[in-house]
Amino acid sequence: MLELLHIENIAVIEESDIRFHSGFNALTGETGAGKSIVIDAMGAVLGGRTSRDLVRTGTSRAFVSAEFSDVPPTLPGLGENGLSPEEDGVLLLQREITAEGKNACRINGRPVTVGQLRRIGQELVNIHGQHDGQQLLDEDRHGAYLDRFGRTDEALAAYRTEYDAMAKLRREIQSLKMDEAERARRVDSLRYQIGELERAELVPGEEAELASRRNLLRNAEKYLSALSAADYLLNGDDESAGAVNQIRQAEDALGGIRTLDEGLGELYRRLEEVRCEVLDIAETVRDRRAEFDFSPQELDAVESRTDLLYRLEKKYGATVEDMIEYLEKSRRELDTIETADDARAALEEKLKKAEAAVARSGAALTAARKAAGQELERRILEELRDLDMKKIRFSIEFGEREPGPDGCDTVRFLMSANVGEALRPIAKIASGGELARIMLALKNVLAEQETVGTLVFDEVDTGVSGRAAQKIAEKLAQVSRRKQVLCVTHLPQLAAMADTHFSVEKGERDGRTYTEVVMLEREARKTELARITGGSKMTPVLLESAGELLDEAQRYRDGLTSNATGFRYAIAVG
Repeated sequence: MLELLHIENIAVIEESDIRFHSGFNALTGETGAGKSIVIDAMGAVLGGRTSRDLVRTGTSRAFVSAEFSDVPPTLPGLGENGLSPEEDGVLLLQREITAEGKNACRINGRPVTVGQLRRIGQELVNIHGQHDGQQLLDEDRHGAYLDRFGRTDEALAAYRTEYDAMAKLRREIQSLKMDEAERARRVDSLRYQIGELERAELVPGEEAELASRRNLLRNAEKYLSALSAADYLLNGDDESAGAVNQIRQAEDALGGIRTLDEGLGELYRRLEEVRCEVLDIAETVRDRRAEFDFSPQELDAVESRTDLLYRLEKKYGATVEDMIEYLEKSRRELDTIETADDARAALEEKLKKAEAAVARSGAALTAARKAAGQELERRILEELRDLDMKKIRFSIEFGEREPGPDGCDTVRFLMSANVGEALRPIAKIASGGELARIMLALKNVLAEQETVGTLVFDEVDTGVSGRAAQKIAEKLAQVSRRKQVLCVTHLPQLAAMADTHFSVEKGERDGRTYTEVVMLEREARKTELARITGGSKMTPVLLESAGELLDEAQRYRDGLTSNATGFRYAIAVG
């Protein structure tokens, strides 16, 4: 149950604490006073869509928190996100919205995403907005309402598994289909590309080797000249000693005195190490000079190979590895096309079996929906008769269609509001008041199937007056004995029926508009009901009538309480 709604800087509401009670809570006020802003704030803290325009002008942020009581630890969405209510069952939802449009959401102080907040919020509160009744005019939604009531999740999931398998096979078959001319062109193109790449005899990594060899061959004269000079300086010739020989002579010179002290011995060892290292370098230089074999023909071959790879890379990939991958892909595609007829035949055999499975699971889903449809018809009619629509007829029509993601049937809600009139789609015959009552009946029936503890109705009385309004008030009172009800209303019948009555009042202070939410006691309720009924003219007769309306509503609520008590007593005695 929603205990406390705290609002800061939401539109014209600077700050407000609304402490709701169990049972039926009503909010009234002049048009434009800010009643819907309260609902917007509630929707925001439940994870609904928001806008930076919701932030009060001149402030940097808006903040809403909602405290719920008696929240079970098993509430869907909590455990999977590592959340839980306090030991006393309290769950605190918070959301901060900045003027830049950023969000910060928390549940019991723990940061969560807007999506997580929405997932949990929809398990706590169900908001019926001013325009929800228009959803009944969209026949594409009727099937979803029926599935929600009938809890066909298991049958629908089984059907979708079969349908997805069938859809995948159809896509695979379609990908194999092409006309003969296109097929021949594609085969010729693939064979040419495969042949060109195979003749190239590509080797992974050869680009780097070719680049290195080409660079060396292009600088052959400079390469040989440098190696020859280094060889001469290191190894010498018949007429002069090279560096290796001179270092050896220096080593021999120190050899005779190396034992005189430690310093000389150390110099001798270092010179020996240098000689060995220089000797190794000299041998390497001589080997590199001897190994180098240059010919103009090799340079031409390297240049030609590099040019070939460059041309192939322009067509098939940025590297040799990419071209090899393209070659393998082309081979697979060619094999697929050449064996397409056999593959398609095999897939079509699988498709027949998949289509049969879809038909079976679709039939099971339809049967589950029809069984749920009969019960939903009965429950809706009961609710509508309670709402003073005793002669209405309501029916759910099923039709066949091609299998789709949501089944093999169409679902339409039909009604007849007058005796002798045929059943027709709701969109063609329902008035605004009838639409509001049908939606209320549907919401009430669906709420019975859910664990949601709080139902919010934002101007559910649109297009309703007189006796129908009284019936809606009585229905909401009945619902409020099972679930907490919050209702924004303009009708005195609904406001009088509430257990708790709030007035949303707008005023000005220091050149700014402010909205406050005030809980009304009996005398203030009489005044507010008189205002709703008669407008600005407050007369003793209107006040007396308002008092009678409150008394009558109290008697009705007392009757509900006594009936519920008697029912519980009968069960206990039985």
